[in-house]
Amino acid sequence: MRAGSIRGMGALAAAAVLTAGSAACSAPGDKGDGEGAATSAVVGIAYEPETLSPLLGFGKDGNSKIFDGLLTHDADLELKPALAASLPEVTDGGRTYTYELRKGVEFSDGEPFTAEDVVFTYETILDEKTNNPSKGELDAIESVEAKGEGTVVFRLKYPYAPFAERTVLPIAPKHLAGEQDVNSGSFGTKPVGTGPYELVKWSKGEQLVLEANPGYWGGAPQIERFTMAIVKDDDVRATRLRSGDLDGAILPPNLAKAFKGAGQKTYAAKSFDYRTVTLPTGNEVAGDTAVRRALDIAVDRQAMVDGILEGAGKVAYGPVPTDSEWFTKGTGRTYDPKAAGKILDEAGWKPGEDGIRRKDGVRAGFPLWYVSGDKLRQDHALAYASDAKKIGIDIKVQAGTWEVIEPRMPKDAVLAGGGSPADPDFDQYPLLRSDLAGDGFNNMGWYDNPKVDQALETGRESGDRAERKAAYDTVQRELVKNPGYTFLTHIDHLYVVDDRFGELTTQVEPHDHGLAAGPWWNVEDWRP
Repeated sequence: MRAGSIRGMGALAAAAVLTAGSAACSAPGDKGDGEGAATSAVVGIAYEPETLSPLLGFGKDGNSKIFDGLLTHDADLELKPALAASLPEVTDGGRTYTYELRKGVEFSDGEPFTAEDVVFTYETILDEKTNNPSKGELDAIESVEAKGEGTVVFRLKYPYAPFAERTVLPIAPKHLAGEQDVNSGSFGTKPVGTGPYELVKWSKGEQLVLEANPGYWGGAPQIERFTMAIVKDDDVRATRLRSGDLDGAILPPNLAKAFKGAGQKTYAAKSFDYRTVTLPTGNEVAGDTAVRRALDIAVDRQAMVDGILEGAGKVAYGPVPTDSEWFTKGTGRTYDPKAAGKILDEAGWKPGEDGIRRKDGVRAGFPLWYVSGDKLRQDHALAYASDAKKIGIDIKVQAGTWEVIEPRMPKDAVLAGGGSPADPDFDQYPLLRSDLAGDGFNNMGWYDNPKVDQALETGRESGDRAERKAAYDTVQRELVKNPGYTFLTHIDHLYVVDDRFGELTTQVEPHDHGLAAGPWWNVEDWRP
């Protein structure tokens, strides 16, 4: 998610997709065709990153394959050491984090990794001249200091509870990236890291080709060549998988089901990934609180889960899934189009001769955009528009690229996505903070609620879990009163992979997925 973006799986948001882990997991098997072990894999993904530089946001949530962070995640999303030799020592009431670094680690060009590379990475990202839209996620950092070559000390402005999760951020080499312009240098297309793979080819719009790093500190991967084919259209991705051009792919439910028993295995990854409709404050219809409240209860979420997702997901009432410990009980919405109509009537939105409501000469309608080629978004958008029409609101569904959609976000609604399993601060803060409206893909709905702003600050800065829970309860209750977004579903991510790779596993995933998430989240540990 781009700086917590809810834009979807696009561009730099997709760069952040590389979340979670390089721990060992189930190993794939042999081809079984007499041709020897499978030492390469080609998978189909929907989007590609804009850059491969961690200094500009790539891999900020971990598992970038080319780079490592100080920490990483295991199969259960628990933090474990990576470039750090152990988990950090936390002192000073949660304001100081000290990391002892792993010894003997080298970048793929043979240069040694040291504490100076860590300091360089964090200080560069925080520099106001660096075009990293995610730098607000590191707001808690007051200073980062190297003590010799093997120790790094972070001092925080406040006891930011999930700070260790922020240290999965990939580390860039000072000796290379530090010699270039951070925003325009070649490092973004020719990266060098400490990770298990090296980039050998990037054909924009077509594929990213990685080869095993023979000097990787965790041991050279046995999958020697890992290719990510960029195939934006769901149908084309399924066709290429069916033809054998791809070994695996992420697919929507209606396409994934066709592969059962056909030499491939389907994996469903639980996720915090939601689909939502932004209701921009700047739109005189979508920004009206009565319209927002009416739409919130006029949408048949369960029908979307059953029909669009074919059961692979659950209803969503906000960014927090209903089965999460952070979900606020009592904030679910009952599907009630009759009550929705009453809300609109009482607010002065009266049906016209064509059945569409009007108020003070304003017709109750607005555009709703989704990304071309994304069938899940298209189907959600069409279902939402259909439900809205039943209560007298005319929503025109339109498809476009992010380049077309982005400039329209202040006024037009968007079928967007987001979600992070790591901590509620990670998606709620950039999703809802009023002062982040207009900042790239943060707060796409230009939501403005002082009570929510204050609660988000409390949730971010408090070190007390109970106080944080109360703060996020406030956020979720305020979204019932004035929902600046209509949350629809939390979706499971479905992947189909050639069964010659044996039994694989998945993790609980964030919104962004496909690149190094899914069954290939730990491809460097596969043992063909």
